[in-house]
Amino acid sequence: MSTVPGNELLTEVEVPSRAGARSGALGKALDTTIRSLVPVLLALVAGGLLLVILGHDPFAFYSSVWEHGAQGKAWQESAKRMAPLLLIAVGLIVAFRANIWNLGYNGQFLLSAAVISGLAPSLVNDLPLGLAFLIMFVVAGLVGAIWTIVPALLKAFYETNEIITTLMMSFIGVGLAQILIKGPFQDPSVNIAQTKVLELNKMLPHIPGTKVHIGVLVALAAAVVVYLVISRTAFGLKIDVLGANPRAARHVGIQVKQLVITSFFFSGALIGLAAAADILGVWGYIRANWNPAYGDTVIPFVFLARLNPLVVIPFIAFFAVLSTGGTLATQEVGLPTDFLLVLVALILLFMTVIEFLGRRRSLGQSYLPNGLRAALRLPGAKKREQEAAG
Repeated sequence: MSTVPGNELLTEVEVPSRAGARSGALGKALDTTIRSLVPVLLALVAGGLLLVILGHDPFAFYSSVWEHGAQGKAWQESAKRMAPLLLIAVGLIVAFRANIWNLGYNGQFLLSAAVISGLAPSLVNDLPLGLAFLIMFVVAGLVGAIWTIVPALLKAFYETNEIITTLMMSFIGVGLAQILIKGPFQDPSVNIAQTKVLELNKMLPHIPGTKVHIGVLVALAAAVVVYLVISRTAFGLKIDVLGANPRAARHVGIQVKQLVITSFFFSGALIGLAAAADILGVWGYIRANWNPAYGDTVIPFVFLARLNPLVVIPFIAFFAVLSTGGTLATQEVGLPTDFLLVLVALILLFMTVIEFLGRRRSLGQSYLPNGLRAALRLPGAKKREQEAAG
């Protein structure tokens, strides 16, 4: 092992021989690919065994999922499901790469959704649609970003654990969203606690030749832009340095407090955009006590993608198909839709097992970046590593 000259505090890299560099790179890429796919495959197999125990044919079930989620025109419904999932995933990637656990996604999403649902009926009638949509996306992003200010400031200036603060702000955000839906934004013409419903011709336009709204393009564009920012700009490098080692970030002159606040801000803004895409593209309104909990389901795929905004796209597409087709497939066989959450939990379980084995057998790249690995390292592990190195 050797350190990069002049950057000893930043990271350590292996210096392979020239003869083995190419084969080593290919082997590492293969290991990483296998490690990303194995948890998904094992989860599907374990889910199939569970289906057998429950008296159902797993092959018929998964075939039904594919039929209802990808075949014919069904892929369009899955594509629409991708929009909020992908935007939330990209938002979490921004935070996680900076070693920030933004777990307040539910509050940020629902509060943005409630605000957009309350404002949209007036805006689309009073303004040109294009301008109204632009304003609503900006407002949704600002609401999601603003809801991260308290955890961001506490993290930046007092090093308060953001897991606790973001969860607390999430509970408050969910509650405030319910107050808005049942109060100032409630539709007075119905007895159900919900906002006014947008007319179909006042929702996001479709991509020509499809029934997929343009919010999907917004999500894909956001993933590409975030990838370019992270991989090609000084800001992205600073985020990676902060995520790998906050002390090193301070040592090289990075304004850590400002970067923490900025990372929180952009993470929340992207989650707010997810709410705008979902409300304006699919639902057109929001009811009280509605909480799709998208963030809970995308976290495994964020880590399977190694916090890469482009790599996460196919994983989100897979889950969108599973979610859309699985909802109908479970209804056909008489299973609760919670079975899909079981599959997500199984993916997390097998990820944990492989992460545990990978640390001992060098099984490809870890799911976690350097900073998160260090944060989650077991007590005494660092000391043992230093003793082994000595």
